[in-house]
Amino acid sequence: MTEIRDTAGRWPVTESEVIARGRIVTLRSDTVRMPGGELADREVVEHPGAVAIVALDTRDRVLMIRQYRHPAAALLWELPAGLRDVEGEPLAHTAQRELLEEAGCKAREWHVLADFFTSPGISTERLRIFLARDLTVVPEADRGYVPEHEEAYLTVDWVPLDEAVRLALRGHLHNGVAILGILSAYAAKGEGFAALRHAADPETL
Repeated sequence: MTEIRDTAGRWPVTESEVIARGRIVTLRSDTVRMPGGELADREVVEHPGAVAIVALDTRDRVLMIRQYRHPAAALLWELPAGLRDVEGEPLAHTAQRELLEEAGCKAREWHVLADFFTSPGISTERLRIFLARDLTVVPEADRGYVPEHEEAYLTVDWVPLDEAVRLALRGHLHNGVAILGILSAYAAKGEGFAALRHAADPETL
């Protein structure tokens, strides 16, 4: 039986051209040599990656935020999340910072729920979703962060994990990271979260 596990690998790139550079992403075109020798052009969006957090309280409620997303033209219910935009910062530290900035919480217990590429056919963006438990709410004056732009208008609420799963299956949630995080947490809860990796474990690909 074939081992079902993703593996790293790169087919030869014979030519690469930057098409455009933005504030966060870069668009490039690669000419890739297929195993049979055929050449194919592939557009790639270079993205720094991100982290997201499923924060669960003692009542198994998940902390969710509603944020305006301009490309989607929608107000989406999501998980606290943020870019990997600090050079050399451990991913767990990035997650701790984002949970504090966006939701005003700290957590004592951290584990990894999932590592994944958001859209591997077009983008290098990869995410790590953490599970955070044993939460403490930090007073606004002690957070050391002033939200701006979309983050200044966030709505924060707590949703029972079981209900969050139902919302996802009914089509009421549309953020892919939130849906994957909620379903992963629900699945992991069935084993008492015993199968989860440590927050400091390296990415597996």
